Amino acid sequence: MHPLLHPLYVDFCTYFNGNQDYFECHEVLEEYWKMCAPGEKDHPLVGYVQLATGMYHWRRNNTAGALKILNKAKKNFTQNQTSPFFEFVEFDELCNNCEISLKAIENGEPFEAFQLMITNETLASLVQKQIIELSPLPKDFLLHKHMLRDRSDILEARNNRKLALSQKRLNKK
Repeated sequence: MHPLLHPLYVDFCTYFNGNQDYFECHEVLEEYWKMCAPGEKDHPLVGYVQLATGMYHWRRNNTAGALKILNKAKKNFTQNQTSPFFEFVEFDELCNNCEISLKAIENGEPFEAFQLMITNETLASLVQKQIIELSPLPKDFLLHKHMLRDRSDILEARNNRKLALSQKRLNKK
């Protein structure tokens, strides 16, 4: 199976092109990246995660965050342009849309979404099928989604790591 036909990448494209739920884009691709290349910060999937994060920040009017992370995404894309992770999208248009978004942010223009141009019929069909099934989401929900999620598992894991470190330090003494 081509890596861009993986269900998590299909979900990413669905959220990006469908209801512009960039938070979910980030979530599904981060999961896919951790499966494919955990710790490889220059992996193309990281660029896509950065793209979604930048769009999320721009929509929330966090222009400094959006500029920073979209520049990272553009750099990642440029460094990885021959990767199979760009074979089914119009690469030049993706980079051009990043550049247009960056200039718009610098000029103080309001948020404007763009579409990933999918060049593979199979991927395009899978994404279009899922877009039809998406529920519309209220703008406020999309703007503040990171604050509305249940983070109890994340906080518990963080506390467990802190406890383990503390225990390790105590054992050394």
